[in-house]
Amino acid sequence: MPIDPQAYRPETIIRSLGPDMWDLVVAADFPDARLRFRNDRAAAEIGLAGLTDDAWVRHFGRFDPLPDTLPQPLALRYHGHQFRVYNPDIGDGRGFTFAQMRGRDGRLMDLGTKGSGRTPWSRSGDGRLTLKGGVREILATEMLEALGVPTSRTLSLIETSEALDRGDEPSPTRGAVMVRLSHSHIRIGTFQRLAYLRDEANMRRLVGYVLGWLYDEPGDDPARLLTLVVNRAATLAASYMAAGFVHGVLNSDNINVTGESFDYGPWRFAPTWDPGFVAAYFDRDGLYAFGRQPEAIHWDVMQLASSLRLIADSGPLVAALEAFPARYQEAVAAAILWRLGVVGRDGEGDRALVQTVERALRTTGVGIDRFFFDAFGGVLPEEYGDAWAEVRAALAAYMPRNDRSHPYWSGEPCSMLIDEVEAIWAGIAERDDWSILAAKVAAIREMGAALAR
Repeated sequence: MPIDPQAYRPETIIRSLGPDMWDLVVAADFPDARLRFRNDRAAAEIGLAGLTDDAWVRHFGRFDPLPDTLPQPLALRYHGHQFRVYNPDIGDGRGFTFAQMRGRDGRLMDLGTKGSGRTPWSRSGDGRLTLKGGVREILATEMLEALGVPTSRTLSLIETSEALDRGDEPSPTRGAVMVRLSHSHIRIGTFQRLAYLRDEANMRRLVGYVLGWLYDEPGDDPARLLTLVVNRAATLAASYMAAGFVHGVLNSDNINVTGESFDYGPWRFAPTWDPGFVAAYFDRDGLYAFGRQPEAIHWDVMQLASSLRLIADSGPLVAALEAFPARYQEAVAAAILWRLGVVGRDGEGDRALVQTVERALRTTGVGIDRFFFDAFGGVLPEEYGDAWAEVRAALAAYMPRNDRSHPYWSGEPCSMLIDEVEAIWAGIAERDDWSILAAKVAAIREMGAALAR
């Protein structure tokens, strides 16, 4: 049977939010649908790895409904701050929620799209995704998952044989439709919209939905929700730093309330520990630069707190919000020690080690991926000279989390810098060679296996 009856557990619970929260939409009718990427590792978690390629394309390129889940896609409504400017005219403009189901771990999962056509929120856009954008999202999600970042996963990429015009890249360019797997597409901006509309009834309903279905906690306490989101958001910010990742567009409509990174546009991995490194050419003021990402995510969570004031007193919300800096410091220490492959010792000592590592990376200009590869297990090679003496001494007090016996450690560090991203795309654009992408995904997953042991 193509759908695994033991693992496939469909849901429709998002519909309980009511039609004030979404619009029924219809997917675009694409000229063609050619399967370019299917993530069977992720699909196995929701019982769909057994789909034939024809069935895969029918569901994820033509959007025939999956059994017993949403009968029609939903474009979610939300607002958001975009580069700190409030925008009440946004929502799912080129995507929708296509299905819901339970994963093997019992958590609720959304299948969301990107490039599936116009919706009431498309404004002047065409509702489409470039094939290059889809390839870049595969690379981002695979790399981040391997590096321990809580992230959506790219489930499917299908080329649509449309020629798309884009003002900021060579056009016409090839079109695609993508499906992502995530624990939720409810954003901070979803709450901002209800606060803007002064819609108390739907705000309470949304708080209950997020607590009950996304956090598996009973009740509808806004302060409790904020505490949970603060913890998840601080962990996300910390994991970005440990990964050397720059999202590029940390607007409040791009931060979801389960703390998963998603929606990858102008992302980059920083070559070195440069706090001012930016991913988006249009981020001229460095608002979302590498070193400012914790500040940016904290600011976005502040907007959630402000929105919840519609139905809650400020005192408990302020208390929850003020926990972010301390929670971030704990999380960034844990994330960097994990990437170093050592076992944490105590809070103060761990934070001191992290500060020492960050300082050495910043002052020496050693590549982020190179350092974490060489230092995994807590021992620096001899070629790291006097500038690294303080790091070497600090690491000596730590026990390795595991050894370097995995074959990955006998090679070279797996990186994802922009030149390689462009080279992978060039092979596809010029020769329709998808083998380079497949090889890179395999290499990333090998790194992930080595790190996770």
